[in-house]
Amino acid sequence: MPRPHPLKLWPVVAIALIAALLGLRAWMATAPLDRLELTPAGEVDPRDPPGTVEWRGSIFIARGGPAVIGFLSPSAARLSIASPGAAAPITREVVGKGLVTQWMVLPAGPTAIHFAGPPTARLMWSPVGRRGDPEYVPASSLSPEPPATATFRHPGATPLDGVIGFGLLLVAIGSALMLARGRLAKVSRATWLAMSVIFVVAVAVRWIDLSGHGQTWDEDTNWAAGRNYITNLVSLDASPDLWSWNYEHPPVMKYLEGIGAQFADGFGPARALSALWIALGCALLVPIGTRLFSRRVGLFAAAIAALLPPLVAHGQIVGHEAPTVLWWTLGILLSLCVFDDDPDRRTLRRRFAGIGVVIGLAVASRFVNGLLGPLCLAIIAVQSPPATRRWRPLIEAWVMMPIVAVVTLYAVWPRLWPHPIRFMAAAFTKLSQTHSQEPFLGTITNHPGPHYFVVYLAATLPLGILLGVVAWIARAIVVRERRTTLIMIAWLVIPLGVALSPVRQDGVRYVMPCVVALAVCAAAGFDFIATKLAKPRVFTGLAAAALLYLAITLVRVHPYYLDYFGEQVGGAGTVAQHAWFETGWWGEGVDRAVDYVNANAPEGAHVYRECIEPKHLAWFRASLWIPMARQIDQADWIVTYSPQTHHCPIPAGFDRVFTVDANGAVLAEVWKR
Repeated sequence: MPRPHPLKLWPVVAIALIAALLGLRAWMATAPLDRLELTPAGEVDPRDPPGTVEWRGSIFIARGGPAVIGFLSPSAARLSIASPGAAAPITREVVGKGLVTQWMVLPAGPTAIHFAGPPTARLMWSPVGRRGDPEYVPASSLSPEPPATATFRHPGATPLDGVIGFGLLLVAIGSALMLARGRLAKVSRATWLAMSVIFVVAVAVRWIDLSGHGQTWDEDTNWAAGRNYITNLVSLDASPDLWSWNYEHPPVMKYLEGIGAQFADGFGPARALSALWIALGCALLVPIGTRLFSRRVGLFAAAIAALLPPLVAHGQIVGHEAPTVLWWTLGILLSLCVFDDDPDRRTLRRRFAGIGVVIGLAVASRFVNGLLGPLCLAIIAVQSPPATRRWRPLIEAWVMMPIVAVVTLYAVWPRLWPHPIRFMAAAFTKLSQTHSQEPFLGTITNHPGPHYFVVYLAATLPLGILLGVVAWIARAIVVRERRTTLIMIAWLVIPLGVALSPVRQDGVRYVMPCVVALAVCAAAGFDFIATKLAKPRVFTGLAAAALLYLAITLVRVHPYYLDYFGEQVGGAGTVAQHAWFETGWWGEGVDRAVDYVNANAPEGAHVYRECIEPKHLAWFRASLWIPMARQIDQADWIVTYSPQTHHCPIPAGFDRVFTVDANGAVLAEVWKR
């Protein structure tokens, strides 16, 4: 009897690897409460209900200041925190059931903790530096010893869960590559080399001063939910209440970033993973551009995307944008390849199913990515065979891809498993809330017109690249490339469908696929100019000049790529002066103003932070929180944020002593009495 080909055994191998990883985690992991000391039976508090278990020890506070600490318990529980005070320890007690938390100011270092509750309860916190949904307190931040002798190893991190989560991700990627091995083998070495170079360059650009812009608005929420989700996943816990964190957004982005969140008590590793996902999206433009135009256009388009300021900015943030770029480029590439090698109906259906999975993962990263589905269907329609054989595969695609996408979304989101319709409705209800006002074309509004994203795309594209897009428009008119032109128009227009929803805010973050499409358009435009000039090496010269221009642009606006605006609108300074667009919109730069106050304000100084709209990002040192000023005229120090668009009247007698500037736009100011 012939032996099966080793590659055909991959499903068995993959299942075995997953089982081994999860078994290793179950064997090696320590439950957080098991890191504390069990209270002897004779010392149990008589107030606690029968069956309650009591633990005591220490919890490590990495940064002094306001923390939120509590628990998630199915029955009554009690948590006591005894932190050292000026004269005697200050004890705070949290009592209740369900999710119960309390805000408290704690000094850095070990703090005594006592918890009484059922064994299935979890300790929860939002430590200093984060204000998303509460996170599970990791075992590494707990010790059975009292504060004076407590020791901690890698506090705030859960490296084992990160390694197991990353191993599961590698198995999933390996499985996808094994399924596509036949088609991947046909990719030329030149294409693989070009993609590798783009990937390395794109990652390197984003890893340089990865956290130089400071903490941004939603990162703590995404980071905390992602960490909780990975812990749930590797412990195989599908309890509905453990999948409610940040439930208004689907989970795949949080899976991808949550792996990094396990490795450190900070955003660095998760941000590094964001850079990988968006770099992969840039690299996929090489084969996409090659199919649509030529190999040199594909390579140039990918290089432009690797250096575009908006794509660099969102490749350094724990957010939805980096996975969005990856899923859209992958879905577009698979749709362009769907009719390769004259496939039979069975092969065609497998390819439709694969595209459906990518669409489902895209939607499971961000709901508006559902627009990828219509784009993939449009590309398949344009690429389809002659009319005599066109309609049957198109109908199959239109039926199969949405079904597979919905099944994928349901499969990867355990919150939906018990009540999919009810929980989806809850997510959309929370998302429909009105967002804060922002400047747009000289007015302050939270209801900009449907032209909002088009205007922002034009304003945030570097002028040199915008000229390439104009050249592509001329190419589309002059050159007979009907199919390619239709695909590019669909790629540019369909993502703008988000303008039909209430989600018209925050610049280009909801239309990142358009930014990637513009990179392809610009590369094709410069190729058109070089072709018309018909001189050797013109294209090479244009490409080198454009990439040098982009590199200089990045150096000039470093590290505040989020606040980049093109020369055609005068840059960030002119934009902020006239309130044309939003600058300082996500908290970037506020860290430097806060650091200045922390370094210079004396003990007992009164700081006023209400002039910072994202004030949850203003992490002053612990000794400044108790005397924090509640009224601006009581302050010794005032920190303002985005003063051009969020005006804060400064009382007489204050001097401006520190400013954070982004290419002419003031992000933050520090005023001292």
